[in-house]
Amino acid sequence: MATHITETQTSKQQPLVFFNSFRILFSKEEKIQIIVQHWNRILKIKLGWIKDFNKIVVNYAISVFIFDTFSSSCKLLTTLTGHTDAVYSIDYSTFDGNQFICSGSDDKTVRVWGVDNNKQIESFNGHSGWVYCVKFSRYYYYYNRQHVICSSSKDNTIRFWDFKNNQQLQIFNEHADGVCGIEFSSFNCGRYLCSGSRDKTVRLWDVEISKSLNIFSGHEETVRCVDFSPLQSNNNNESNSIGVIGGNGYTICSGSHDNTIRVWDIETTKQLNIFKGHEGWIMSVKYGSNELGINGGSNTILSGSNDYSVRLWDIRSGRQIKHFSGHRYGVYAVEYTPFEIKKSIEDVGGNLVCSGSMDNTIRFWDIRSEKKVYMIKGDNEDDGILCLKFIQLKKKGNNNETKIK
Repeated sequence: MATHITETQTSKQQPLVFFNSFRILFSKEEKIQIIVQHWNRILKIKLGWIKDFNKIVVNYAISVFIFDTFSSSCKLLTTLTGHTDAVYSIDYSTFDGNQFICSGSDDKTVRVWGVDNNKQIESFNGHSGWVYCVKFSRYYYYYNRQHVICSSSKDNTIRFWDFKNNQQLQIFNEHADGVCGIEFSSFNCGRYLCSGSRDKTVRLWDVEISKSLNIFSGHEETVRCVDFSPLQSNNNNESNSIGVIGGNGYTICSGSHDNTIRVWDIETTKQLNIFKGHEGWIMSVKYGSNELGINGGSNTILSGSNDYSVRLWDIRSGRQIKHFSGHRYGVYAVEYTPFEIKKSIEDVGGNLVCSGSMDNTIRFWDIRSEKKVYMIKGDNEDDGILCLKFIQLKKKGNNNETKIK
């Protein structure tokens, strides 16, 4: 069974990120490219794409993708270099019309890259330990027009960096051990932050007042990953300013090295659910979304584990509803895909989820049949995938299509 990467292992095994995109036809005039980011164990960040599906038809209004099957292969576009040790985390955002990628590494740095020119824009070296996770802050941009990254580290801290003005803004240091996963709230335009730590707790922070609001205790080992429940559909306000944290039904889910996934009520800090079934550490958890058309929507949680499996859980029943097996090593990353198969080929139909594993593959799974429908395999020199994410490239020029050379 795959194990957590130790400091002694990183000198031989060092991750890198690929970006593989799907060219999706919206109409005869409009095209969009969706990029998949995934980690491999080298010091570089690679950009590539998957092209030429046999058939793709898109209903733009309801975001449904219809295709017969996957075809063709991954093509490397660009490699971003700069980190001197293993890269653990990446995020993507757009500020003032410009696209950015940020990354966190074992070299204790947080780096920012421009997507348009493929160059490193900034590097921050304030952490004294590995950087486990990085996230762009919507809150700082929405209210202050600041370009800010949040990072969590083995040094027990969470730090905020203004990469436009090259400065550290604030630091949260109340965890008693390394901070692994972090995530901003779907509501209040990301005003709240949750964090999972090696001190076995989950914390909720108010970014505006720089204060720890709640501590969620119950896990018996390291809390590896966290996620906020999605924005509720009954609030159409862009910032979803609910005014107070409580009383709105939002929750946090967390995955731990105790092999459990737990769901917490944000207001009361009480544990609402505990999911048992994985036989290894939980490496990644993601809430579903009603907007994606996933069966069960926001009442589902997707998880990846060191037991080589991907599982789907129903929050209402408290049960596992799907089990995807096929990876040969630990699954470090899971995502719901932003498209679905509306009409099936013989035995495939419905929504897709994808997973990245230390077996050096990204696999796409049909939720209905629990079967693998496509697989991306890393290059021979790569040694595993640590994280993946879908992002949209903004259209440029008059032809409404992003140019990638």
